[in-house]
Amino acid sequence: MPLQGQWADTLLDVERLHLLKLMVWGALSVGVGTALVALIRVRRIDSPLLQHFAIQSAAWGSIDIAIAIWAKQGLHLRDLASAVALDRFVWLNVGLDAGYVAVGATLALMGWNLGRRLGLVGAGVGVIVQGCALVLLDLQLAAAIVR
Repeated sequence: MPLQGQWADTLLDVERLHLLKLMVWGALSVGVGTALVALIRVRRIDSPLLQHFAIQSAAWGSIDIAIAIWAKQGLHLRDLASAVALDRFVWLNVGLDAGYVAVGATLALMGWNLGRRLGLVGAGVGVIVQGCALVLLDLQLAAAIVR
């Protein structure tokens, strides 16, 4: 594992930046989800697809913000063993994020195939978007850890 040239304070800065990105993504998701729900209500639009996409966006964004706030409380300088544990945890998260994308695709496809249930399709697409964003964020952190 090529962690030899990494300093603890640099890794701490990388973790802080990752959590900041996660909070920004969460806030954007909550904002977009809330705005879409408000638009649907104000204009009286009957779109289960859009409504369930918006709900997924707002819910996942709220969870992302909560996770980032909680994780920020536990930030500390890491020794080599702790850095390796972080690296393994991040790669576990990448796998879970890819699983979210697969679950979202399954929901969307099942919703489409089971009688065009657009609410289920919208929820599936919302999960896919969130999973893809989390994969990207976690891969950026993983790449920064091994430099």
